Amino acid sequence: MGRFFGTDGVRGVANQDLTPELAFQLGRVGAYVLAKKKGRNAGNGRLVVGRDTRVSGEMLEAALVAGITSTGVQAELLGVLPTPGVAYLTRQLKADAGVMISASHNPVGDNGIKFFAEHGYKLDDDLEEEIESFLTSEERRKEIPRPVGLEVGRVLRRTAAVDEYVKFLVATAGRSFAGLTVVLDCAFGATYNTAPQVFTELGAKVIALHAEDDGSRINVRCGSTHPSILQEEVVRQGAQIGFAYDGDGDRVIAVDEKGELIDGDQIMGICGFQLLADGRLPEKTIAVTVYSNLGLLESFREAGGDVVVTENGDRKVLSAMLEKGLVLGGEQSGHIIFLEHNSTGDGILTSLQLMNAFLRSGQPASELKKKVRKFPQVLQNVPVTRKDEWKKNERINEVIAQFQQQLGEKGRIFVRASGTEPLIRVMVEGPDEEEIRKIVDGITDVIAEELA
Repeated sequence: MGRFFGTDGVRGVANQDLTPELAFQLGRVGAYVLAKKKGRNAGNGRLVVGRDTRVSGEMLEAALVAGITSTGVQAELLGVLPTPGVAYLTRQLKADAGVMISASHNPVGDNGIKFFAEHGYKLDDDLEEEIESFLTSEERRKEIPRPVGLEVGRVLRRTAAVDEYVKFLVATAGRSFAGLTVVLDCAFGATYNTAPQVFTELGAKVIALHAEDDGSRINVRCGSTHPSILQEEVVRQGAQIGFAYDGDGDRVIAVDEKGELIDGDQIMGICGFQLLADGRLPEKTIAVTVYSNLGLLESFREAGGDVVVTENGDRKVLSAMLEKGLVLGGEQSGHIIFLEHNSTGDGILTSLQLMNAFLRSGQPASELKKKVRKFPQVLQNVPVTRKDEWKKNERINEVIAQFQQQLGEKGRIFVRASGTEPLIRVMVEGPDEEEIRKIVDGITDVIAEELA
């Protein structure tokens, strides 16, 4: 991980860590590395730019676009659009790259900038390292041209971006949702208009929650990280299913008709079983991370499929999928990639794929999810001030080793630093929930004492 790029682009508190000055430099360097160095003539290079609803989004967009156009590259503004919509349109419009301004599920005050290469995939490590090398060297930045006159880049606005993305999503559904009531929690984020429009066009009765362009409330006690309101509303409305998105719309958590959660592991299992039954799952394999529940692995293998387990992060999942030719993979958080359709996690697309499996099964969602076994699993975040020091801390490593010995082969412990927040994440999984909760408490107490 570099000085600027974390696990998902450049993030921080807007106007403090992620300043307009940094956004300007990211625009200049990104445009140069991803467009100008490819031999584009003046005015021919083009980057598409989207953002979520955050109040700092317009400020960072203005600075970023100034940087892009200062190199002679055009900037095409997509407006408020989910991250996967930016990835889709980058590829569809044959742009040199795409840029999304968002901090995903993070708090209101945060923001982020992440790039997509021309094929719609997030940048690989080599490209991020090249951009980092310019950001950290004033001498290298002098290589970037400053055209004048008619060679300065122009700013375009694509007013049809939402409609183009919606049309793409509707086409992936393949069936009508008429007669169904669906509740959608849009988290006051980038899906506020796209998700209700997609489900309405497919014939569903839509009850939309937190579906306003209000970046002052993005992710605040709503969306995929706070689904309790959605759970209550699904039951109150007598809906068949509900979906909660995060701020930038690249992940989703579902709720069945009883108001109970269907997490990313269960969504992958349900959709994977359907693809397996249809003979549309290459290698009969899906890709998951180390945080996926052991029950998913057992359930899928018992059904005749296989599971590839990667390190944490959607980039690791995507890398394994591309290497092995897979079409389905993702994370328990609901960041799920359907490579037949899009190049990154897509919350609305995932909702539609789950709807298809749900309707084809003829069963209530509460019954369908039972096909994916779940072991007790507890995940707890520990706020810290020195998150990068935990691996070198002897006391922390000793307590982890002691508890892993206690669990033996019947369970597992994962500890890692968050890539985007000042947190240490502790996950413990095993057959006895009371035991694993005590283990989580034991580890988190020590981490808090050592790294607070």
